[in-house]
Amino acid sequence: MTLEEPMFSGTISKRPATLVVAVAAVAATLGLSGCSVDASKAKPESKSFTYSGKSLKVTTHEVATKVVAADRKDIKVTRWFDSAAGTEHLKWTLKGDTLDIDAGCSGIAICDAKFKVEVPKGIAVTKDGEKTDLTGKS
Repeated sequence: MTLEEPMFSGTISKRPATLVVAVAAVAATLGLSGCSVDASKAKPESKSFTYSGKSLKVTTHEVATKVVAADRKDIKVTRWFDSAAGTEHLKWTLKGDTLDIDAGCSGIAICDAKFKVEVPKGIAVTKDGEKTDLTGKS
């Protein structure tokens, strides 16, 4: 290397500019939404599933979920979901003895969700692999 050659090449990384744009986008999104998502204030949606089994596995994907015993013959799932940003993914399916529920956002995401699952009295329930107390405390 001679004294006339620059120490660094003339190529400038685009990474800092990309990072600045991403941070600005997140800041703008947060500023516009005020981070005011609250599933408790969202309009509930419900779906019922016919079920005749003696035990049920509930997979929640870490979404707040309350499981309660009720005087009913089917399974009723109620979902509250609120979002201000992000790509929504909502799921509630019953395959065999497994109820799979999920609600959330991806990307620049601002959302909140919760579920209530009502099952017929007498059904043994495991939630995310753990035995569940059906007194409404789960």
